[in-house]
Amino acid sequence: MAGPAASSGLRLDKWLFFARFFKSRALATRVVESGEVRLNGRVVAKPAQTVSPGDELIFPTGPKWRRLRVLALAESRRPAPEARLLYEDLAVGIIPSGPSRLSDSTG
Repeated sequence: MAGPAASSGLRLDKWLFFARFFKSRALATRVVESGEVRLNGRVVAKPAQTVSPGDELIFPTGPKWRRLRVLALAESRRPAPEARLLYEDLAVGIIPSGPSRLSDSTG
């Protein structure tokens, strides 16, 4: 799944698209830019943010929120059974819908 270049990480929008959470990379980009994605507990609004194996993500997919751990990187979008190997699902629907639930309260 991962090639030599993948060891340094992969853009967040590409990873979300390759892992089949969004039907297009443009949609993945919009969700990241909305500020509703957390990477290792921090709000991320830049689609070019790098993700690596071991990172934890929280993000909305329709009416549900996903919490998962990145297990691997990919070089392209693959069939769903292969895409499922890219992550470990930690919880589904753990956060009530709404961006206010993801506001950064650390500041």
